[in-house]
Amino acid sequence: MYLNLLNMLKYLIIICVFAWPLSLLAQNKPLSKPNIVILYVDDLGYGDLGCYGATQVHTPNVDKLAKNGLRFTDGHCTAATCTPSRFSLLTGSYAFRNEAAILPGDAPLLIRPGTPTLPAMLQQAGYNTAVIGKWHLGLGNGTINWNEPIKPGPAEVGFNYSFIIPATLDRVPTVYVENGAVVNLDPSDPITVNYNHKIGTDPTGLERPDLLKFKADTQHSNTIVDGISRIGYMSGGQAARWKDREMVDVLTQKTQQFLAQQKDKPFFLYLSYTDIHVPRDPHPRFRGATKMGSRGDAIVQMDWITGEVINMLEKQGLLKNTLVIFTSDNGPVLDDGYDDHAEELAVHHQSGGPYKGGKYSAYEAGTRVPTIVYWPGTVKPGRSRALVNQVDLFASLASLTAQELPASSAPDSFDMLDTWLGRSQRGRPTMLEESFTLALRWGNWKWIAPQEKEAPAWLKDKKIPTGLGKQGQLYNLTKDPAEQHDVSGTYPNQAKKMQDMIGQIKQRGKS
Repeated sequence: MYLNLLNMLKYLIIICVFAWPLSLLAQNKPLSKPNIVILYVDDLGYGDLGCYGATQVHTPNVDKLAKNGLRFTDGHCTAATCTPSRFSLLTGSYAFRNEAAILPGDAPLLIRPGTPTLPAMLQQAGYNTAVIGKWHLGLGNGTINWNEPIKPGPAEVGFNYSFIIPATLDRVPTVYVENGAVVNLDPSDPITVNYNHKIGTDPTGLERPDLLKFKADTQHSNTIVDGISRIGYMSGGQAARWKDREMVDVLTQKTQQFLAQQKDKPFFLYLSYTDIHVPRDPHPRFRGATKMGSRGDAIVQMDWITGEVINMLEKQGLLKNTLVIFTSDNGPVLDDGYDDHAEELAVHHQSGGPYKGGKYSAYEAGTRVPTIVYWPGTVKPGRSRALVNQVDLFASLASLTAQELPASSAPDSFDMLDTWLGRSQRGRPTMLEESFTLALRWGNWKWIAPQEKEAPAWLKDKKIPTGLGKQGQLYNLTKDPAEQHDVSGTYPNQAKKMQDMIGQIKQRGKS
């Protein structure tokens, strides 16, 4: 009997020894992979938010993110225009490597299937991926038949779900596309799109200015949809055409539906806002929210949807395990083709903050944009002066989710995870800024290369200093953040060195 008791005691000891580390592991098991949400605003300038100095417009929801998150003061998109920045964000590659430029609404898919992308990488890590909102990266392989399933598109580059605006608000077709199909399309009223000549019987802005909510320049005076003339011509699809003022609620509802389904696996949501791009026709409940007209009201509308997304995450119990990145695709523009009085009403508002330029510009306000990282309990509130760029999100989020990147993927993306999460103040050593030329940041030195490509004729009407010219320009941003004093004549060796560095970046993958 004594031996039996001794044996039983041995078994109990063995069980305890092996069970103890198992129970300890259960108590200290790592958190599941975090959800990732990128809130990507359209044409939001550095100075357009209260947390970045704005006083003429109130943005309490975004300001709350900044107060409780990490606010970057030297955060950049890669380009001063939308399509190139979006391409770089999703591929980890500078846009010039693919000659990416602002696309018409009927352009083929810019990111070719098989290209390594941020959403595809996260799919491999077990994420459910979605894009909701503005796309503007092309669809299909050539001429698009809008009345049939549209492929390739977001699904072929890594998104499980998509509800998109094919291009921008100012371009046809003015329809939503959900998982490759036009929403509410009536087969008896097929859609046709043409960017070369008028089609169908729909009036244009030039023909019927009396039908317009606000006037537009010649470029934006083609087919009228919902009282607004657009770029390009469209016929058919009457039941499928969007209502601009309803768009904020449509996109919010689609976001809510997606988040409500996220229970069993981590998710990646790329919520690409349509605000504050022209034409600015916000919902009536936001009209008059500011004294800056429709542009200011659209900023308030953008702030509202941001608050709604955070509230949704909190209600679903997802917020503490969700990394939220809030930023913009390029700098601001006031007068961009529509007579909405944005310029005259922004007398006391500096949309680019203290920086020169804006959308389309090689100066700092072209790519230096609001950049906020929010992750309750993980990212400590504060401010970072580190130089960061959206092109690095690919490699950084791969590091976060323990994914190894092939050498051929994301050629310009660095793992800057510690900087993005506020664990380091180490910024990028160098960085390209793309417009209609290339500029280089090297610490606080800024070199704008001589103009490389012909700028479009319409750029002359934008009233934005572009920085384009046959001679390069050099600025010391420490002493001259507004880029008022070109010192290339004083420091010719520095200018030459930085021009040579641009050449080296163009030749190799990483910069």
